[in-house]
Amino acid sequence: MPQYPFQDPGLALEDRVQDLMARLSLEEKVSQMAHESKAIPRLEIPAYNWWNEGLHGVGRSGVATVFPQAIGLAATFDPDLVHRIAGATSDEARAKHHEFARQGYRRQYQGLTFWSPNVNIFRDPRWGRGQETYGEDPFLTGRMGVAFVKGLQGGDSKYLKLVATPKHFAVHSGPEALRHQFDARVSPKDMRETYLPAFRDCVMDGGAESVMAAYNRTNGEPCSGSITLLSRILREEWGFRGYVVSDCGAIDDFHAHHAITKTPEQSAAMAVRNGCDLECGHVFSKLVEACRQGLIAEAEIDRAVARLMRARFRLGMFDPSESVPYTKIPYGTVDSTAHRELAREAARASIVLLKNEEAFLPLRKDLGCIAVIGPNADDREVLLGNYNGFPSVSVTILEGIRRIVSPKTRVLYARGSDVMKGADSPWGDKPDDGFGEAMAAAESADVVVMALGLNNRVEGEEGSAASSEWSGDRVTIELPALQRQLFEAVAAKGKPIVLVLLSGSALAIPRENSVSRAVLLAWYPGEEGGAAVADVLFGDHAPSGRLPVTFVESVDQLPPFTDYAMTGRTYRFMEAEPLYPFGFGLSYTAFRYSGLKLEKTAVPAGEAVGLTVEVRNEGTRGSDEIVQVYLTDLEASVRVPLRQLVGFARVHLEPGQTRAVAFRIEAKQMSLIDEEGRRILEPGGFRVCVGGRQPDARSQSLTGTAVLCAEFEVAGTRRELAY
Repeated sequence: MPQYPFQDPGLALEDRVQDLMARLSLEEKVSQMAHESKAIPRLEIPAYNWWNEGLHGVGRSGVATVFPQAIGLAATFDPDLVHRIAGATSDEARAKHHEFARQGYRRQYQGLTFWSPNVNIFRDPRWGRGQETYGEDPFLTGRMGVAFVKGLQGGDSKYLKLVATPKHFAVHSGPEALRHQFDARVSPKDMRETYLPAFRDCVMDGGAESVMAAYNRTNGEPCSGSITLLSRILREEWGFRGYVVSDCGAIDDFHAHHAITKTPEQSAAMAVRNGCDLECGHVFSKLVEACRQGLIAEAEIDRAVARLMRARFRLGMFDPSESVPYTKIPYGTVDSTAHRELAREAARASIVLLKNEEAFLPLRKDLGCIAVIGPNADDREVLLGNYNGFPSVSVTILEGIRRIVSPKTRVLYARGSDVMKGADSPWGDKPDDGFGEAMAAAESADVVVMALGLNNRVEGEEGSAASSEWSGDRVTIELPALQRQLFEAVAAKGKPIVLVLLSGSALAIPRENSVSRAVLLAWYPGEEGGAAVADVLFGDHAPSGRLPVTFVESVDQLPPFTDYAMTGRTYRFMEAEPLYPFGFGLSYTAFRYSGLKLEKTAVPAGEAVGLTVEVRNEGTRGSDEIVQVYLTDLEASVRVPLRQLVGFARVHLEPGQTRAVAFRIEAKQMSLIDEEGRRILEPGGFRVCVGGRQPDARSQSLTGTAVLCAEFEVAGTRRELAY
């Protein structure tokens, strides 16, 4: 029998929360508001650490399946796949947690509250943490974020499988070096049009139980204590009932860097009063004193603690294990064969074919000699991205190629160089000493596969990119100079080059692109990345990934990094012609679009419009196609995106197969955001375009395939819509 009513799983959730709250002293309540929550032995409440990571598999908690980095998952344009990956991640997380708890361990990275996904908008390729996001488009980011949140949290009507935590709320995407004091100034229009929609989707459509606030200020308010973001928008407007956690150390920044408050007590009180419930850090320990000083009322602390306890009840932490369905997940699910196969499937789906001159790919498996060259060719760390777990088995690109080719094919390998000068190097102060071996290998080969790009030592979070001079961000977006020199040395041998890029962000590669016969973008592809790259290189799998970010020609096409205005940024507002546009990706087959039909061309204001299009595989091999729908407001009264993604679908077609694909454009997607940040539906004309790419000249010149477009009118009177 339960000793206390709150321990009775038969009682209503709110009754249990209130019973527990009534039994806690002020000091005990405050002790539960830090990420390292203390045990309360007299109530049989164990200690709990709220900090866990699961961006693309369980992170930092020993052996776990490592799926492609989030930016690679975005390139799949496949929410169903992301949902399955999040489900596999939550299976492993539950199995790990219960095994840890059985053995008495309740430490960091061992709990059930996960600080993922990252749904910030990747507005600038220089941002080192952009790899953690789903790219530059709010709609794609929102759909991927919702799928991930639902996959983590599960579908049980009573219990949460895990807690998902979309982050970093809001308007957060660098610079990393300034994040503790930076004020991101953004207009109401850009806020509502670009920076908030994915968070809104995760909360209102995904049901996220938690949200993490950002380090920076937004329009003068520190995000972890912003009454605008946390109270007015998140809770009042969106109806969020979960809890908010600060980023780590962000409450210290209020007084130490933002200079918004003068003391830790003031910072703690401000954060809690304005909607932050849990701190990653130690400033909230000052809440007892802040209460005594009259800076905050105990009732405000009660409100925050009740939210935290509600989440713990929903995770089943105070219930018998037999009552919670997720306690039965066997430990054998961790690093299982099924999850490794899912990691390979995801890596294949994420690979983007950027160039394939005269159908140079796929390669024959019986070539006489292949040279595999580059610092990323046989490196396991580069497969993993950041916020990663540790696979028991991983496959590098070199290993993947050696496994798949004919036994008679010679595979030569030369690292050639490090990723960049200054890295730990076997060549000491002569970083080009590996060039000779690379050139010799190229000279002997029929084809050269060059595996170049970035890694976590070059791009990442503040303090985590050890070899970067830029605190995780990049000053330039070209390949590091050392790799450019290696590429030129190998290219001078005149052998055909297939360039395989591994990175978490866009690279400016106009020279390398022009010289290479084919270019593959593999991102940070996870533990099965090398096998997946080989599958695509040699034709066992047709590439189908699409770019979730724009590949600009150079930083000259970008506004200043610290400018958060969207003018000139991303495919939605960029006037200049990029190297490769958002949504772009080639295939080994050819798809033809026909029969675009709108269910109506005169749409009453406030109604949705449906459309269908037929897609036919006219090639000789089966493949997935990413059907994309873009909308343009032709008569808007304010600046609007040049075009914006409003629908997408991944479909598989065998040779000669035709499929009708249906979409629905909602009234909200036809609306605009005015300068005051209001959502307005205006009468007027719209153009909708459907195809395997954007409806722009650059995309058409690269693919040679048509995009179908049609126009319709929204009739009626101008009206404001709710968010």
